[in-house]
Amino acid sequence: MLQRRLFCTIAEANLHPNSNAVQNCGKWGIKQVTKSNFSESLDEIGARIADSDFIAVSLQTTGAYSSPWKRHLPFDTAEIGYLKARHAAERFQILQFAVCPFSFRASKVIAHPYNFHLFPRDELKVGLPSYSFSCQPSYLVSLAREGFDFNACIADGISYLSRAQELAAKDHIRNPSAPSCTILSPPSRSVADSIFVERIKSRVKHWIDACNDLGKKPEDVLISSLRRMISAIEVHGSRPCLNIDTCSQRQVNLVLETLKDFVDVVPLLIPANGSGIQTVRAILTSSQEDKDLFENELQDIGKEHNKRIRGFREVVELIASSQKPVVAHNSMNDFTFIHSKFLAPLPSTLDEFRNSLGSVFPHILDVKHLIKELGFQKNLNNIYVATSYLNSRFFAPVQVESTHQAMSTDADKVRSQGHSVVKISELFAKLCFILKIDPKTLGAIEEGHPHLPPALKCYANMFDSCSTSYQGSTNEEEEEVRLWAKRRERVSSKNMVFLWGFQSGISTGQLKRLLHGKHEVFAGEYDVRLVDDSCAVVVFRNPGFSEALLEAMDDLGEGCSSSSLKEMVSEGIRAARYDVYVKVCKLELWKPNLADSLDLALEEDESEDLSGMHNDEMIYLDDL
Repeated sequence: MLQRRLFCTIAEANLHPNSNAVQNCGKWGIKQVTKSNFSESLDEIGARIADSDFIAVSLQTTGAYSSPWKRHLPFDTAEIGYLKARHAAERFQILQFAVCPFSFRASKVIAHPYNFHLFPRDELKVGLPSYSFSCQPSYLVSLAREGFDFNACIADGISYLSRAQELAAKDHIRNPSAPSCTILSPPSRSVADSIFVERIKSRVKHWIDACNDLGKKPEDVLISSLRRMISAIEVHGSRPCLNIDTCSQRQVNLVLETLKDFVDVVPLLIPANGSGIQTVRAILTSSQEDKDLFENELQDIGKEHNKRIRGFREVVELIASSQKPVVAHNSMNDFTFIHSKFLAPLPSTLDEFRNSLGSVFPHILDVKHLIKELGFQKNLNNIYVATSYLNSRFFAPVQVESTHQAMSTDADKVRSQGHSVVKISELFAKLCFILKIDPKTLGAIEEGHPHLPPALKCYANMFDSCSTSYQGSTNEEEEEVRLWAKRRERVSSKNMVFLWGFQSGISTGQLKRLLHGKHEVFAGEYDVRLVDDSCAVVVFRNPGFSEALLEAMDDLGEGCSSSSLKEMVSEGIRAARYDVYVKVCKLELWKPNLADSLDLALEEDESEDLSGMHNDEMIYLDDL
């Protein structure tokens, strides 16, 4: 553990942020962004992101879990933690998304914090992005206490579409767009292809000749318009256009390749309608200057169209395209929401999630993992508690300067999610100072992507709750559990048994007294923790005890000598191994009570082999 500096003996008062701590957050100016000022803020934050070293993000959602057992528990593996985070991301909604591009200048952090207010409004009338979402009452109460304006959020919140939803929406909107990629000609042409191309060439040539003939005659505008109508010449804006219907992507490519031979023609793609017919629209320009002007108009229209379609996702795309390191606190929770709301539906496994997210955000840093490197045993899930805890034990002369002017009104003194993202930037800078990491030494830029300093690479893209000091260890002592210890402990999942069917409202002590003497395994050392009101987990220190208990409960009708155990089972007590809990999460049996979910899992096909599901996982056992 690193040596403590300027240790303070009055740390306890700092561990519980109060109203004074909330007001101190007002020293930083946070730009609040809603639908009314989103367009101007988008260009501004784009420039800030381009000039920054890192980008901190923080979310305010409508909830995190709908039942106590669905929150991340100490004995959850990384895979189970992801499944729970995925369930929350699909169920709840983001109301605030704070972004803070920041850079280092000596011991000073230059921060540019923005707090975006979001609401999933169906502005395109296509049923996207969301028909409904859930709210956790405690989260809404917390937001109300912090002065959150729910009316402003609903009326002026910024909507958005994910990448997947944008593709679906384009089928409904059918706006013309320029070809977005290089057109590849078919490797070989069939006779039908050649006939199709010659027919398109002839049609386009006659159309251009007809347009040029009309343009040579000086006529009144009205007469010219009437002549165009009679000649069946359509217009796109003020320019002549020709719509060419196609039946396949191959024909689309053939048409686009053919139009290259006509220098004054600009092609546009009209998305396919319900019948699957896609149209290529050819626009005739009068000169090279007019062609350049029209292409610039298309770019401007495309940008405005993207703002309208993508909404807030434009900010996410700016962060992704910059390839800058992204700093977060509780990155698993935040980035499952980000993936679900702005990219695509979440994958079914953690590895698939890592790969999918890594292709968009290559460097994600979680300050929680940096904090664990200091040897803290305490779970610091609150960013304000983490900062106070760090300040009480270490000296890190880091000053944060916001480029936005701080306001002095009562509303601005209320802690918003925007201030949380500045605290993340500050905490990251202090941790780098304490751990002697120079964050300014970003590696050379290769192919436009900045590389992390070697000292930070080992902390990137970690989406599990395990301490870095335990990763990769194979020490047999990690199989042991030292009960009631203050430090983090490890226990094999084979030594765990889930127990349910007892009276609701029972305490841990009462349950342990109930189990005492029911079987010989309860004569040894074991631990009992309540998961929720309906279920508890029993952890045995001695290997094999969990299997002995489960076998005894299964074989009660075949000569079991324990009458006390028979009585307990007859009263409705049931038990299951850790594998059944894994099955509950994998099959998404998200009942309000864990006991009901375990019952459902046991009712599944008994022939399914559960023995290979995380039998050898090592999990952490902390106080629940």
